Amino acid sequence: MSSNSYLTNRLTPENTGILLVDHQTGLILGVQDHDQNEVRRNAQALARTAKVFGLPIVATTSAPQGPNGPLLPELVAELPDGAPIIHRTGEVDAFDDPNFDDAVRAMNRPNLIIAGVITDVCLMFASLSALGRGYEVHAVFDASGTTNKLARETSLLRLQNAGATLNSTVGVVSELLRDWKTPGGAGTADIFSNLAMPFYGAVSASHQAASGNQG
Repeated sequence: MSSNSYLTNRLTPENTGILLVDHQTGLILGVQDHDQNEVRRNAQALARTAKVFGLPIVATTSAPQGPNGPLLPELVAELPDGAPIIHRTGEVDAFDDPNFDDAVRAMNRPNLIIAGVITDVCLMFASLSALGRGYEVHAVFDASGTTNKLARETSLLRLQNAGATLNSTVGVVSELLRDWKTPGGAGTADIFSNLAMPFYGAVSASHQAASGNQG
C-alpha cells in the first residue's frame, strides 16, 4: 500500500505534475458511467489548473489517426504553451511508450494527478505503472470515464488496493490551492465557475452582489 499521507505529502505546485491519458474524440463516446460533458469539462479543468499553478503537464493519445480520434480540441486549447503531447502508436499502457516515460521523468515531480479515458484501461495501466515506478498517484475519476458502472467500480477497487489515492477534480485543485488568499485563488474560482463546479459561478456572483450592497 502507498505510504502517502496528507499531512506529510500534500499536493503542492512544487511537488505535483498532471498526466492526461487518451481524452480523444472517439474514445470519449464510450463514456457511459457518467456524463460525457462532465468528463470533458473536468479534463479541461485539469489542463487549466496546470496553467494557474505552473504545474508540468503531459498529455498523450493512442493511435490518433485511427478510430480513437485526435485529442479533444477543447482540451488542446487549455494546455499550457509547450506542454508535450505524446502520440503513441499502439501501446495500451502509456508508460510502455519510451517517449511518454521520458516526458514524465522530465517533470521531476513525485506526485502525479492522472486522468484517462477509458478508466479501466487508460487511467488504470498508467496509474499502476506510475505506482510501480515510485510515484504517488491521485487518480481523478470524474475526469475519467468508462463503458459501464461495473467497470468503474472494479477500477476503483483495483487502484485503491494498488495504493492510488482516489480523488476528484475539485479535490485536487482545492488541495493545490490550500488558501484562497494566494495568487491561485482567482484562477481557481475561474476553474470552478466555468468548468469543474458550474454552480460556483452563481455563488460568486451572489457574494459579489451582497458585498456591493454592504458598501
